Amino acid sequence: MPIHAAKHQVGSRKGLDDKINKSDHQVSLRHCLVALGTILLATLGFLLRKRFFLEPADSYVLCSTNGKQIHLVDEQNSLVECLVVHGSYIQDVGDLADIQQRWTYSQEKALPIYYTQPGSIIVPGMSDSHAHILEYGASRIIPLNQGKTIKEVVMSVRDYIVSDPDINNNKSKLVQGWGWDHTVWSEGRWPTADDLDADPDIHGRPIILQSKDGHAIWVSRATLDDNGPYPEHVDGGVIQTDSDGNPSGLFLDNAQDLIHKPEATDADLHSLFSITVRDALAYGLTSIHDAALAPESLAFFKRQALLQAEEGTLPIRIYGMTYFNESGEYWGDRVVPLINAGNGRLHCRSVKMFADGALRTGGAALYEPYTDNPSTNGFMRTPPEIINKVIPRFLGDGWQVNIHAIGDRANGIVLDAFEEALSDVDVTTLRPRLEHAQLLTEADMKRIGKLGVIASVQPTHVIDDMWYAEQRLGSERVKGLYAFRSILNNKARITLGSDAPVEGINPLAGFYAAITRFSEDGTSPHGPDGWFPEQRLTRQEALRGMTIDPAYASFTELTLGSLLPGKRADFVILSQDIMSVAVDKILESRVIATVLDGRPVYGSFL
Repeated sequence: MPIHAAKHQVGSRKGLDDKINKSDHQVSLRHCLVALGTILLATLGFLLRKRFFLEPADSYVLCSTNGKQIHLVDEQNSLVECLVVHGSYIQDVGDLADIQQRWTYSQEKALPIYYTQPGSIIVPGMSDSHAHILEYGASRIIPLNQGKTIKEVVMSVRDYIVSDPDINNNKSKLVQGWGWDHTVWSEGRWPTADDLDADPDIHGRPIILQSKDGHAIWVSRATLDDNGPYPEHVDGGVIQTDSDGNPSGLFLDNAQDLIHKPEATDADLHSLFSITVRDALAYGLTSIHDAALAPESLAFFKRQALLQAEEGTLPIRIYGMTYFNESGEYWGDRVVPLINAGNGRLHCRSVKMFADGALRTGGAALYEPYTDNPSTNGFMRTPPEIINKVIPRFLGDGWQVNIHAIGDRANGIVLDAFEEALSDVDVTTLRPRLEHAQLLTEADMKRIGKLGVIASVQPTHVIDDMWYAEQRLGSERVKGLYAFRSILNNKARITLGSDAPVEGINPLAGFYAAITRFSEDGTSPHGPDGWFPEQRLTRQEALRGMTIDPAYASFTELTLGSLLPGKRADFVILSQDIMSVAVDKILESRVIATVLDGRPVYGSFL
């Protein structure tokens, strides 16, 4: 169905009148007068219908005031001046004169033309290719991440308890939190149950506190007592003990499963979901790949999609990963991948596995022992024999396989399995992913590109881990950590995420970290040029890494990730040009509007 544009304007059009007049110089005066009357009537109806510009029209033209400031993120990385939106889709793109030439004015249907604020730019809707949606919501409840000592974290738990009468008056009520980070504590040790119970307002209460990276749980004495007795050994995990050999209150990786957590209600999960969606949309995210730390997350998203199928849509696009329990049985031939649920906003055609632990907690599986702890080289959460067994089966049954791999040994084992499984398969139909791909040997960097494996990386981890990484890995081995440029040079595809709540959910923080490799204050262990600056990404690579590349990694590149005709009208208006502004100004950028399916879901461009 053709769309007809008209010279209807809302907001500022300073500097653009000359362009419009010049392109219309051949239109007769009579035609102009008729068209003007029609436009005025259409404008009045539009105002009444949309309640004075609270929402844009169903079809409209959106133009930048500064010339070509709309980044299409196509193969040529083109810039244009305007885009035409019809319903949920982009109908056309181009310069204003081109748009006017291609679309005939009509007395029956006139499209309003909106203009962005001076200095702003438009980019495709941004994606976080690795985050934990409900866990991020949980991390926002108690500010555990702000504690720089064990005592400060304990005080934040105490303040939360006494501020809520329902919890304060019920000592049996479980208190849960997320986000403590032992690497920034002055004590230089792991926390214990006794640290929590030393506070009189906490003593005797069941407490479960998840670490920032999700690989450790810190519990109170009451929680320890409720979940015992404990085994002496856990495959792929560690139970920290005191001097007498008794559990101290800290559980790493697979040992976390020993601590029972009550099943959350849908009301609880919806509250966490709402917190994440609020923050994500405010930061310009239109899509999140949920990396399945908890299996109940995807089940909740499916229920939400079914509930909202008739009433509306999910408030954000979700690419869910189905959790595979490393000790569980294979299910890939019994479960059907989920595509286009929730009115096209929920997909799940991938499985998430954990190969090893985390670098922060010393659980990443290395070929050689840790430099700062020669007694261990980490561990595999999933035994290599299981990895080698299930990867070919999942791929054979049509599932994308996304595997958490941090250490060089873990990445090598996973790539061995991918190489064997992909020998007779078209990799582009399956698109396997290394989630994190943090530490790689030079040989494995070459294999990623050769095999067509996607490296799903998190740039904000770089500027967080760089302060302790060399001490942990040594001066030579650390060169293979977060080697983004080397991965790209080996013709691999990189997609960017945050790993929220391990890091914040703002995609521009990842953009900044990827192109600078220094902290927000402009510092790094290697000076003002950044930490291993030769591994930086260009701005264009970083933009593609959070738009079209995540779309490819989720099989949605035909509908998302760039602003081309026929694709969904998902885009973000930023207050300044992140592609050219000084790097120390990037994080000052504001999201003016986040648009999903052509409708603003945060802010406004009206």
